[in-house]
Amino acid sequence: MVGSLCARKLARRSRSAIIAALTVLLIQTLIVWNFSSLDTGEDREDGGNGREKRDRIGINKAYSEYPKSGFQRRQHQPPLGKAAVRHKQQPDGYHSHRPKEKVRVDSNNENSVPKDFETIDNSNFGAQRGGGGAGAQLTQSQRHAAAAAAGGAGAAAGGAIGAGVGSSKRKQLMLEKVHAQQNMNLAKGSNEVIQYGQKYGAGVAGRNHSSVVNDHAGGATGHRTPRPGQLGHTAAQPHRHHRPQAQQQQQQQARRSGTGTGTGTVAPPLAGELRYEQPPKCEISGKEAISALSRAKTKECRQQIAEVYCRHKEGQLMPDKVTRYCPIEGKANVNVQWDEDSVEAAPAVPVRIAFMLVVHGRAVRQVQRLFKAIYHTSHFYYIHVDQRSNYLHREMLTLASKYSNVRVTPWRMSTIWGGASLLSMYLRAMTDLLAMKDWAWDFFINLSAADYPIRTNDQLVGFLSKYRDMNFIKSHGRDNARFIRKQGLDRLFFECDTHMWRLGDRKIPEGISVDGGSDWFLMNRIFVDYVINSKDDLVTNMKRFYAYTLLPAESFFHTVLENSPHCESMVDNNLRITNWNRKLGCKCQYKHIVDWCGCSPNDFKPADLPRFQQTTRPTFFARKFEASVNQEIVNQLDAFLFGGMPQGTPGLRAYWENIYDEQDSIRSLTDTQLTHYHAFTRMGLARAASSLQGHPTDNSCRFLAMGNPVSVHLYFLSDEFQGYLVRHHATNLATSKLETLETWVMPRKFFKFSNPPNTFTRLQHAEIGTDWDAKERLFRNFGNLMGPGDEPVGMQRWGKGPNVTATVVWVDPTNVIAATYDILVDAGSEFTHYRPPLNSPLRPGMWTLRVLHHWNPVAETKFLITPLTHHRHQPIRKDDAQRQHNGPAKNSYMEQSFHGLNPILNIPVHLASVEAAQHHAGLTGPELERWVDGLVSEVWSAVDICSAGAPSSLQSSQSSSSSSSSGCPVLQACRDTPWSSLSPDPKSGLRPPGSNGRIR
Repeated sequence: MVGSLCARKLARRSRSAIIAALTVLLIQTLIVWNFSSLDTGEDREDGGNGREKRDRIGINKAYSEYPKSGFQRRQHQPPLGKAAVRHKQQPDGYHSHRPKEKVRVDSNNENSVPKDFETIDNSNFGAQRGGGGAGAQLTQSQRHAAAAAAGGAGAAAGGAIGAGVGSSKRKQLMLEKVHAQQNMNLAKGSNEVIQYGQKYGAGVAGRNHSSVVNDHAGGATGHRTPRPGQLGHTAAQPHRHHRPQAQQQQQQQARRSGTGTGTGTVAPPLAGELRYEQPPKCEISGKEAISALSRAKTKECRQQIAEVYCRHKEGQLMPDKVTRYCPIEGKANVNVQWDEDSVEAAPAVPVRIAFMLVVHGRAVRQVQRLFKAIYHTSHFYYIHVDQRSNYLHREMLTLASKYSNVRVTPWRMSTIWGGASLLSMYLRAMTDLLAMKDWAWDFFINLSAADYPIRTNDQLVGFLSKYRDMNFIKSHGRDNARFIRKQGLDRLFFECDTHMWRLGDRKIPEGISVDGGSDWFLMNRIFVDYVINSKDDLVTNMKRFYAYTLLPAESFFHTVLENSPHCESMVDNNLRITNWNRKLGCKCQYKHIVDWCGCSPNDFKPADLPRFQQTTRPTFFARKFEASVNQEIVNQLDAFLFGGMPQGTPGLRAYWENIYDEQDSIRSLTDTQLTHYHAFTRMGLARAASSLQGHPTDNSCRFLAMGNPVSVHLYFLSDEFQGYLVRHHATNLATSKLETLETWVMPRKFFKFSNPPNTFTRLQHAEIGTDWDAKERLFRNFGNLMGPGDEPVGMQRWGKGPNVTATVVWVDPTNVIAATYDILVDAGSEFTHYRPPLNSPLRPGMWTLRVLHHWNPVAETKFLITPLTHHRHQPIRKDDAQRQHNGPAKNSYMEQSFHGLNPILNIPVHLASVEAAQHHAGLTGPELERWVDGLVSEVWSAVDICSAGAPSSLQSSQSSSSSSSSGCPVLQACRDTPWSSLSPDPKSGLRPPGSNGRIR
């Protein structure tokens, strides 16, 4: 009997051991398979989002580890409550960076896709909350929460498997355990962020850390605790955090993401509550279509999505078969050669080019500089300005009025990245150009404001005249089936509400070869006329097919050309070089406007100049260039192409970029911007008054601010940000006349290393701001203007050296420790950045960020959260001020408290500062303005102020002399200052064409 009992026990143990071994083997196999498909992202240019999915899952997966062999392995758990939600919604909250990739010299595919497209990220799909239909699915938050819970209960899952649960349950538990195990492996990467977790007690040993890990492949979250006797980490057992309920998570996620597709704050309608002008003509069951319907903002867009889906479901939308007219098999590729050193005679009949400029934004001086470089009276220039760029449109209308061969499209479209609207815009522009009988052009070339020539117009004309029958279009150069899959050509997309919605799968039409690559091309008039006017089966059906395609401009012209009677004219070269650095440029961008991922090229820098001479193929243009990032490379190109400007040319190293114009209306500004610009105005007027050197009875240089700012410019000198230039109206108290002044304010520097110096030498700089651009490694919010509702990002720049761990501490103006976390920096890291999930509103005032190493001070910097003088563009009222300026609820920036660290870090909390903050929170009117001015003057200094004379609306009624002078005798005229946005800028200034037909 005993023997039988032992035998049964041994059998059960053996069976359990076999099941456990098989489970481990399956887990290891899946992990190996998963990692074998990982792509570093360097080769990715537009479409899959596999790595982004891993990034986001990696932040939120949880798993358990226990002390072993005398040391504590790091334990990871999901962030708490709102923190967890924000991490899920903000994949760019923290990224680690690897060493700079060696860029291929001739890399030219504009938007190819990553190798891991098969692991597509569906995080943009919302849940079907109207019932348990076929399309019901979990939100990203719910999936992460479920995976995290499964990871935290890995041992229990294993036990359940061994006990012989049902096959589906066993499969689910195994998959959840695999996810947790994957996260353990992913967390072994470097550049981790470890976030301090539980509430701190009085003793150091009782404190815990939670960690947030994020690498290119993923990360994890969890806890660490300090060792007794040092401000490091103990081996104390971690505590489990209590996760908020799923409903609260969804509400927080909806509030922060604005439905996941934009910046709004209104949640999308429930799937069961969708309303249409007319009911759908079919049952909508596809999960992509249901997700799109739940996220669409307008009733019109939902109606259109439903109609497109039903038409596709009924087979009425896509062609099944398309006729191929190309007389040859396969893809034609004519090899063209050009030797720039050869001296060739000018062509007898030179080609004439129609340049299509597709521009948006506000960088008018960069657009004008490009225009000067490519202008010739023999060519034609058609300019489309995005419908949302009104300031640039006004400037382009002014430009076009000066030249007879320049026209601006009489219509405008709001094109989006990857959208069908971009192809529609090109086709409409080509139709216009063909209809202009007075424009006899031979080639169509599209350019953006980020392009610049690297050869002269004469060289381009000579080359195209030699190959006038060719079409220059760059193909992806990959396996076609793979390109189709990764480009998403086998998916149905539809554009509305300025978003590309993914609605389901579709089939590629039979009979043709689908091709694609870069959406920057040079095509001859014969082929353009064929694309626009042909009614054959190929062109007609391709227009239908690509009207519902992601990135259609990157494939439509390629596919039509390759299958058309003109196929033998195809040259696989668009005569451009693009600055791809996929380790920096492929971060799954554009998810806010497309249900997909995308990449962008990097900006060229002076070190890239030799690349323009080393290409092995004919190239005449390069991209991208951005003067607000680096203007010197454009100066060098200008000198190379046209000869350098004379020494002493004004504005040669300066760059101005408009960010606000009064015709845009103040509603185009945020309350934070409006608050700062008014404060800058008052700082300028105070500087003007101080120029009198204390004469109390002299009012000639005393002004009263009038109205809102007239314009605001960013000012750069030698590629360094120099501050803001705010032009504004003010009444001179001595003359009672209205004048226009311009104030220059410059930011102060706050970063400093500890004294005495720490032996930790890797840290080079730390900065806090918003709008971090991980591709160009800078804050797009120049000067870091931040208010209580903003979400700051902490950035650190590192030198080379051994792997290190640094501790980052955020301290608010009342010395409350708002957040603290560790950053694991590997030897090759150059930049790290992380956005702590702080509860808003942030308390206004001067904040401090400290960087520690082994809890010893290394460096610190300060940043300002500015109280708002405006709310919804109106002077703020008392109740709004108290709500915005009183800090977060219960003075808690996170769900965990860090009060226990105050005495350890020598950060005393003073009751007086807390009382002062509470008093300031209720200020309005002039008292609030004085508080704001005092804070802003700590961070910004008014460098200078100049006079632009009387406002333009008054100059016609005043003499020319009075309109150009100020009542303040010490103020210089703005046009005579080297820094003013009104000073001369010959680089981008326009003039009439010379005798050679050029203006450069």
